Amino acid sequence: MMNKFLLTALVALSVPVYAAPCTTATPACTEWLSLGKGQSRSLIYRTYALNAKNEKITRALIVVHGAGRDADNYFRTAVAATFLAGALDDTIVISPRFASNDSSGCRDTLATNEVNWSCTGDSWRSGGTASNDERLTSYDFADELLGSLVRKDVFPNLRAIVVAGHSAGGQFVTRYEMANRVHDKLGIPVTYVVANPSSYAYLDPERPVADINNEWRPFGDARNCTTYDNWPYGLKKRSGYSAPSTDDQLKKQLVARPVTYLLGELDVLPIAGFDSSCPAMAQGPNRLARGQAFVGYVNKKYGAQHKVTVVPLCGHNARCMFTADPSLPVLFPKP
Repeated sequence: MMNKFLLTALVALSVPVYAAPCTTATPACTEWLSLGKGQSRSLIYRTYALNAKNEKITRALIVVHGAGRDADNYFRTAVAATFLAGALDDTIVISPRFASNDSSGCRDTLATNEVNWSCTGDSWRSGGTASNDERLTSYDFADELLGSLVRKDVFPNLRAIVVAGHSAGGQFVTRYEMANRVHDKLGIPVTYVVANPSSYAYLDPERPVADINNEWRPFGDARNCTTYDNWPYGLKKRSGYSAPSTDDQLKKQLVARPVTYLLGELDVLPIAGFDSSCPAMAQGPNRLARGQAFVGYVNKKYGAQHKVTVVPLCGHNARCMFTADPSLPVLFPKP
């Protein structure tokens, strides 16, 4: 009879051994994602490599940073949330870096062949074109990332993907959700989590009526605020990734896709890059009010079934928002 110790050893050798999750915001937890057909590339932080087979992974969480483009800090926050959810072993966590250097407001140091994402106008927040590669938009980066996750030879048991973003990252996610052309082609369900953005892309010229809940009317100050309905605040004059799509396509996609809005109960102050431009102010006086108005608008007027969770005691703070108890089931749905 086979020695029981030898049998145990053989069984152990037959069980795949996977690397532990990489959980520190250091170069060891990063890799480069190639974009397009040239040498362009962008950086991601991740808990597991994108090219190493891992049968344990059943869920992916992508978290997009805010205007500070601090993917390292957002990676720390995402890892903390994953730990609290008890999901480090079966979830790949990714925080992409939308690096930008326009020699003025955005001054990230760029590596060789790293894509320089536009920081103003139709920026990385809304699918804008790269400054150093006109063939690429920031939403192409997200498309490539999703495509790498659904490879069956790498993550054969992946069953759910969540794309989340806070603040400027929330702007990225709300517009990517409505504009991306890969959602229905991936073969794996994708849900979107939009947290505390300063603005949204409205589907028509109506905007919330001040001091009246769940009522929207044609914007009354259009003569003075002439850009209120232009992209990324509305659907007019779109450029970048969203330009080839029709208005009807964007409307249908926004309504059909699963979205949860996480809104901080205390996010009512004009701080942390708050958008006080007239197109943004047309959507409400603060981030909390704008989020509540927008989800009511798409649900009531367009028949969407989007969800909203107001996170108690959180202001404009990604760590508070993403690690709060009400947020964990949203970020880590059961596959």
